Amino acid sequence: MNKQIYPLLIAQFLSAFADNAILFTVIALVMQSAQLASWYVPALQSVFLIAFVLLAPWVGSFADTHAKPRVLIIANLIKALGAGLLLLNIEPLIAYCLVGAGAAIYSPAKYGILPELAEKELLVKANSWIEGSTILAILLGMVVGAKVADYSIQWALTGVVVIFIISACVSLLLPRTVSRKAEPGSKVFLFYQQIHLFFTTPRSRFAVLGASLFWATAATVRVIIIAWAPVVLMTQNASDIAELTLFLAIGIIVGSALVPRLIPLDFLSRARIPAYLMALFIITLSFMDTVWTARATLFAIGMTGGMFIVPINAALQELGQHSIGSGSAVAMQGFFQNVAMLIAVGSYTFAASHQVNPTTALMGLGSLVFIATFLVSLHLPKNTE
Repeated sequence: MNKQIYPLLIAQFLSAFADNAILFTVIALVMQSAQLASWYVPALQSVFLIAFVLLAPWVGSFADTHAKPRVLIIANLIKALGAGLLLLNIEPLIAYCLVGAGAAIYSPAKYGILPELAEKELLVKANSWIEGSTILAILLGMVVGAKVADYSIQWALTGVVVIFIISACVSLLLPRTVSRKAEPGSKVFLFYQQIHLFFTTPRSRFAVLGASLFWATAATVRVIIIAWAPVVLMTQNASDIAELTLFLAIGIIVGSALVPRLIPLDFLSRARIPAYLMALFIITLSFMDTVWTARATLFAIGMTGGMFIVPINAALQELGQHSIGSGSAVAMQGFFQNVAMLIAVGSYTFAASHQVNPTTALMGLGSLVFIATFLVSLHLPKNTE
């Protein structure tokens, strides 16, 4: 593995840590406020995702036509600005949307730089490292962020701003990477052309739609748990919910570590098997009523989810590197997965506002994921395992 990947691992670990620390800081802010309704958390998640959807035609091209380390630095500074606005008591929906804009810019550069640092045969392994370290950052960020926020919202937000700035500084250690020449014309029209080109093969369609399915599922499970845990498991604060979600994150780390041996790039269609299992475990979670059975089930959901998403990410980068550009491929993936997340989280927000039980929501989500996996897998080539 190219040693130049280590600064990327550190930089993205810090950025992902801060991303999740700020999320659970905002959750703590909502839980401590009597004025904010229960739908406010999914609404916050939605404004974060809107930035990915609206900026998709530009962020991929931006990552491909500029040195990716520079893009990572700019994105971290934008996220730090959003956290700073929260610290200044600006409306959380506006400030968190700015954090989402920074994340939308960060993602194509983070994943798009990998094919430039790792050969094709090591790309799944590199993604496994990135995904595993990202989930470890999520795990630590949400626990530390929640605990600090339960003590002091101001201290939590200050820490987040500092970590985003440190991540930007670490990105200076990355090598100056290849940048493509900017294509003339409308970025929106070019983005449409890239989607049309990328969807011409069943393999690339499966990768894009599969990634969208995973992230829509992950976002919705996390939002439902915030409502489900206090009702079923009697959790009391942001730290309790963060500790419960730890097991989901640990499962993804384990799944990410196992998958390079089980699902190489040439056997991408095998990824549908853990997707089916993930759906079944989500349904199983709806029947759990104790903390440890819920933790075990969340671990299983995370493990199968990690085994599903890692080879799909690697396939997207490899396919994009040889067609529309790896950054553009990741931005396109971000567009579709965030549209899917918006629809999924928005649907749950609507259901929650109409008093739908979170247990019922989990059962419905698991059933929809199972059906969607079947539909996404329908046209995979018959000659791949």
